[in-house]
Amino acid sequence: VQLQASGGGLVQAGGSLRLSCAASGRTFSGYATAWFRQAPGKEREFVAALSRNGGSTYYADSVKGRFTISRDNAKNTVYLQMNSLNPEDTAVYYCAAGRTITSMIATIRGYDYWGQGTQVTVSS
Repeated sequence: VQLQASGGGLVQAGGSLRLSCAASGRTFSGYATAWFRQAPGKEREFVAALSRNGGSTYYADSVKGRFTISRDNAKNTVYLQMNSLNPEDTAVYYCAAGRTITSMIATIRGYDYWGQGTQVTVSS
């Protein structure tokens, strides 16, 4: 599975962005999909995930209520809608996919396929 992330950019605090992650090579069917982010000088951290069957969503506490992960199976694309952005959300955002189990859905080890990352910068 090849993943291509897009949609990043520069936005003012309080603004919104929608990230997209398109898959090629195969569909997302049977795969959990997730977004992680990595700020300068920090480790990559979990942001949001969608279970393998698409029925459950998981969010980091820091984004709960502001970010929404979704998937369009017809377009083979996963989205991350980000609202009420603040400067602490500035990072490179990565999409990921894998046949992970629920207990590992928020872990880097749970995913086999990664996109190239897209930069999100939130100005104050």
